[in-house]
Formats: sequence, structure tokens, C-alpha cells
Amino acid sequence: MKPTAINIAHASNRTGTWMTVPELLAELDIKRRTWQRWRALGVAPRCHRLPNGELRIKRRDFESWLDSLAETRRAS
Repeated sequence: MKPTAINIAHASNRTGTWMTVPELLAELDIKRRTWQRWRALGVAPRCHRLPNGELRIKRRDFESWLDSLAETRRAS
């Protein structure tokens, strides 16, 4: 049985923009080791593993994750 190829561009059009791990690392300006630590601690944005083993992050999940990190202002 031949494995099915996944067309990422087509999937992106249906479900939103997908980011690669290197794109995420560049956007956050962090090292891969930091990313790996965050994943191990369970504090990284939600990821999806492709059949080839690569990870992808939905842009909207990434942005929601960033929003969740925002500090709230304390009332004085």
C-alpha cells in the first residue's frame, strides 16, 4: 500500500496558515534547544506531527499561545 502524500499548501488553504519549526524559531528569535525544552515542559504552542515526522504549528494556535502569555495589568 502506497502512503498518501500530503499537500501542505492545499491543507493550509482549508485550515489556516501552517508554520514550520524553523519559522517559529526565527519569529521568536529563540534557539532550537529552548523550543525543545518548552515542548518537554508542555508550555509550547500546540503542534501537529506529519507522517514524515516533521512538526507544523497552525498560525492561529501560535497567535493564541502568544496572547495567553501577555501579562495583565494590575489595578493600582
